[in-house]
Amino acid sequence: MSVIAYSRISTDQQDLEKQKHLLLQYAQKQGWLINEFIEVSISSRKNTKQRKIDELLEKLQPGDVLLVAELSRLGRNMLETLNIINTLSQTGIKIVFVRQPELSTTATHAKLLLAIYSYFAESERDYISIRTKQGLAVAKAMGKQLGRPKGSKNKKGRVLDSHKPAIKKYLELGVTISDITKIINDLLETPITYNAFKYFIKHDEDLAFYMKKSNT
Repeated sequence: MSVIAYSRISTDQQDLEKQKHLLLQYAQKQGWLINEFIEVSISSRKNTKQRKIDELLEKLQPGDVLLVAELSRLGRNMLETLNIINTLSQTGIKIVFVRQPELSTTATHAKLLLAIYSYFAESERDYISIRTKQGLAVAKAMGKQLGRPKGSKNKKGRVLDSHKPAIKKYLELGVTISDITKIINDLLETPITYNAFKYFIKHDEDLAFYMKKSNT
């Protein structure tokens, strides 16, 4: 059995060494020796070859273990991440998400939780796409000028308004605000910070109640 650790950062504020330390610490507790580290400093928007995912898939063999800090480090969105997980799992490779052990392929409810994440992520994309197309069609029919007026600025709260139904569902399921932020950011053209996301939930009457029940 070989153990390969995969680490990726996309901003200057993130630290590969911290991820490496986390993975080494976990492996030590399990009595594992990490045979190879694959480290990447690149945006999740890059393709699988640039993010060294292709290299990772080639090196892993049946019976091997893949260590990753968390779900968001592996794919650019939930659909791609789940495809990678399914490909590896079907080959007999175990995947461990150190910060999210309940999502690791060795966990009892991993498939169910991953399916829930995937369902809401994809449903949210479809919902946004349908509403956007309908809104544009109505506006065009009414003769309104499409596009953002010059000098106007997007407000973070407004950006998240259309995602409220999905955010509420995640909170009801007990998904952490940190994980919800990552999922919703995959749907946004410009990702927002965790603090801005938390502020939006805290100051929304419909969501604030569920925030108290959810861990950050």
